Amino acid sequence: MDPARTMINRDRLEALRAEGVTLLDPSTTFIDDSVAIGRGTVVHPGVTLEGRTRIGANCRIRSWVRITDSVIGDHVLVNDSCVIVESQVDDEGRVGPFSHLRPGSHMKAGSHVGNFVELKKTTLGEGSKASHLAYLGDASIGAGVNIGAGTITCNYDGEKKHPTVIEDGAFIGSDSQLIAPVKVGAGAYVAAGSSITDDVPPGALGIARGRQRNILDGRSDRGRSSGIVASSQ
Repeated sequence: MDPARTMINRDRLEALRAEGVTLLDPSTTFIDDSVAIGRGTVVHPGVTLEGRTRIGANCRIRSWVRITDSVIGDHVLVNDSCVIVESQVDDEGRVGPFSHLRPGSHMKAGSHVGNFVELKKTTLGEGSKASHLAYLGDASIGAGVNIGAGTITCNYDGEKKHPTVIEDGAFIGSDSQLIAPVKVGAGAYVAAGSSITDDVPPGALGIARGRQRNILDGRSDRGRSSGIVASSQ
């Protein structure tokens, strides 16, 4: 950073501290002059806040976070190593660690995305959560929804993007693929490990996976020669 820009940043940080913002390590923090931050917010080391970003009161922005042109409500926790771009996180939201909110994403009040979760053009309803290892793109997700680990909305068919709709109170089991366009109704369940290609009615259980077979003496030469048994080394 050139000396003039360093001085501008230092002056900006001093102004924010005077307004009641806590900066734990100003020497590693960069905040654009156009950024607004509410009183009581704590900014940890290594944070970059850019563009038209607005951060509410009493938030905590942990280390190595970059937020660009986004709106963050009050009492929001952004955990370490998150990227938030052109998105909105409402009051009491929780993000990360290691989450990526791409443009057009909106986390409503009290919602939560966790480790290695990516949102793109997705609305996550009030109190909904995707805690681990998920990609949610072009999706509209209602309130009180649980998204299991490893869930993917398969939104791209090679030519066009398609939407996924998950209504209030639905439960999406771990390692599920929702092949858009598709809709999961209110209060419906998707069984873990399913590839859902058709709508799931409200209150129903959608399951789409092969039936397990147990082959007796599966470690025999027959099992190995057929290619059923395999390992990596």
